[in-house]
Amino acid sequence: MTGMIKEPTQQISPKAVKMWRISDAITYFIALCILLILLYLQQYYGWKSWIGLILYVLLILLIISSIVEIVIVPIYRQRTWRYEVDEKYIQLKYGGVLKKTHLIIPMTKVLYVNTNQGPLLRKFDLSTIKIGTMASVHEIPAVPEKKAAELREKIAVLAGISESNE
Repeated sequence: MTGMIKEPTQQISPKAVKMWRISDAITYFIALCILLILLYLQQYYGWKSWIGLILYVLLILLIISSIVEIVIVPIYRQRTWRYEVDEKYIQLKYGGVLKKTHLIIPMTKVLYVNTNQGPLLRKFDLSTIKIGTMASVHEIPAVPEKKAAELREKIAVLAGISESNE
């Protein structure tokens, strides 16, 4: 019997909480604007009353959802996300109350690895690492930019990915 695989211990950056909050706030603000425009149009054009009722229910659900998604979820997500990279495996462990995921990706299955940044990630000096296998693409979100570049190189070397393979 071989040795047990130890639990992942590396955490994503605490800056991720603020970045996710801003991202979610932008998304919910846009959704709120769309709902308010629809409510205005419903009043202005005198649409059926049941349409207004549905829009108000959606507005209430949107407000409740936005509070949970902006205030609670980013903290929980950052505290529960773990990853580990060693010579044989890449481990990703994350999840919530309903569903927990613990992926173990053998280095021999890694086809490519890259980092990327959107405007918000760049503002917080963070990157997302994408690890491609034959079956899918896995992500490690919100890793400090310098550490992400080092990790990308480490995974590429351990997986035997060279410039000529790309």
